[in-house]
Amino acid sequence: MRFSPSLLDEIRARLPLSEIVARRVSWDRRKSQPARGDFWACCPFHQEKTPSFHVDDRRGRYKCFGCGASGDHFRFLTETEGLAFPEAVERLAEQSGVPLPAPDPREAARAERRAGLAEICEMAARFFQEQLTLSGGEAARAYVARRRLKPETLREFRIGFAPSARDALKRHLVSKGVPEADMIEAGLVIRPDDGRASYDRFRNRLMIPIQDDRGRVIAFGGRTLDPDGQPKYLNSPETPLFHKGQMVFNFHRAREPAHKSGQAIVVEGYLDAIAVAQAGMGNVVAALGTAFTEEQVGRLWRLAPEPVICFDGDAAGVSAAHRAVDRILPGLRSGHSFGFVFLPDGKDPDDLINEGGISAFTAQLGEARPLIDVLWEREVQAARIDTPERRAALEKALDDLTRTITDERVRRGYQLDIRLRLSNLFYQQGRARREGAQNRRAGQGGAVPFGEPAAPARGSDLPDSSLFGNERTLCGLCLRYPDLLERHVERVSSAVFGDTLHAGFRDELCRIATDLEDVPVSGFYETLDQRFFQILSEALDGQSSEGQAPGGREAAARGQSRFRDLLQRLPILRHDPPPDFIEDLFCHLLDVLETRALAEDLDAEMAALSESLDETGWERIRAQSQDLARRREECARAEQELADRARVIRAARPASMSGLAAAAGARG
Repeated sequence: MRFSPSLLDEIRARLPLSEIVARRVSWDRRKSQPARGDFWACCPFHQEKTPSFHVDDRRGRYKCFGCGASGDHFRFLTETEGLAFPEAVERLAEQSGVPLPAPDPREAARAERRAGLAEICEMAARFFQEQLTLSGGEAARAYVARRRLKPETLREFRIGFAPSARDALKRHLVSKGVPEADMIEAGLVIRPDDGRASYDRFRNRLMIPIQDDRGRVIAFGGRTLDPDGQPKYLNSPETPLFHKGQMVFNFHRAREPAHKSGQAIVVEGYLDAIAVAQAGMGNVVAALGTAFTEEQVGRLWRLAPEPVICFDGDAAGVSAAHRAVDRILPGLRSGHSFGFVFLPDGKDPDDLINEGGISAFTAQLGEARPLIDVLWEREVQAARIDTPERRAALEKALDDLTRTITDERVRRGYQLDIRLRLSNLFYQQGRARREGAQNRRAGQGGAVPFGEPAAPARGSDLPDSSLFGNERTLCGLCLRYPDLLERHVERVSSAVFGDTLHAGFRDELCRIATDLEDVPVSGFYETLDQRFFQILSEALDGQSSEGQAPGGREAAARGQSRFRDLLQRLPILRHDPPPDFIEDLFCHLLDVLETRALAEDLDAEMAALSESLDETGWERIRAQSQDLARRREECARAEQELADRARVIRAARPASMSGLAAAAGARG
């Protein structure tokens, strides 16, 4: 439904913003002036001790001067509760007493029909819950005991039991006056084609209700209690209420915890999700099947910008991850992606929690791998690159995949990242081939060809200087965030680097991003300065085609080793800072290098004019000195602002997944 601006304005006018926000914050009495509609509080979007969150009832706007969050009535609900915009409008319209436009008559009829089917599903849910407590539910109670599900968990998730009888639910619903046709439409009863009597879809199964965004029961998932029963898990069929490809299990419960933590966890099955939620992590959901759909991807992004998907580390789990990558790629956009975790073979989240507590599960989450890593390993591990034709085939396959990304900025970032990885892969393979040939000729091993780097990049020297660190950090940021290099390539290419290794690396990196943009990697990687690969190999440590599948320990170790030096230089990156912070930091490093270059130019000019300084030269030097002083002040101010923002980020986003573990422990 589309809402007119006048309707939205009327809702805002009738409902003070402070009334909505007050449910989430406590007002600071010293700074707030209620009579003027002026309120202050500690921000609900990040942790702080001094109130910097302001609500202006007269304008109907809020703004945090600490983290920059801002918006109106509807934005506040979508940000704090994960509601879609129409849901926020409907809720606030109800609270303010503003009538919404009458829906289309046909849509109204469909909505009424869906409401009737939801009522039938609710009756079924209550029936299944009751059956779990009766004499026929012993096997189901034994199963939930083995799964260590607590009584409060059974109540919260409304877990029940479908009896073995052919038509137990059908008879119950008939006694409530429900027509058989409605039971069939709700997906609860099956009518055979051969004219036999209809019968219950779910029999002798542990029953888990599937609820919509409003918490209404709209379908069921049933886990067989027969050791030989098939299928092991059975979902309701497609109905007017339930569309499997659009639903995510536990979405309505996970929405608020996900927004508070800034993270969402996606597991494979609903019993896995229930086990994780019972352990204290409420921001968990489950896909209703192994293949993600575009609609499910969009719903997961409503929970968090980068949800973490947990897959089994076996072949089936890796295959499911690969299918998910293909579904996700086209919809990637700035600030939105997915992380992937491959659990140890044979383990599911429930196993990890039972064996090592919630910390064992969060430790696995802390090893989440970026989507691009999973994509890269999938393609490289399946490829042979021992001939020019095969190298070209790998490059084309990766290029075809990245071209499916519709967001231009993300697509260009992926393309540059892939080109850098391919350059390193082809170079290392060629180097290994040349070493093998040399060793065979020499009849001994271990020799490194002349002129090729054998050790990690150390720079031309190791001065105790922050400027050396700034250069190395900037090189690392260019590799980890290639989209920043794309946007600021002119400034990066003209920056003055004091270290020759860094300068050479920068030159080749910019050449790949500009002059060689349309040249196949297989056609230029051998022309690059060999020193370029010193820093490139250091950053892409372990990203070879060798090793185990993505679910193996070796793959996890490789993922952790990437950009290790950069993380040591910039620990704030462990806290997943927002993209605008990263870009401001990137530009600040460029400002520092440019300021240093100005200072060196000024020193050189003063030295040249020391014996013949006339009035014109003096005025020029004075102007340059003033400009240098201004730039230094700007750099110092920017550095302080970045430090203040970093403190806010560290408080709001604990490193890795440790904050989630702490929160879970507190709730448990």
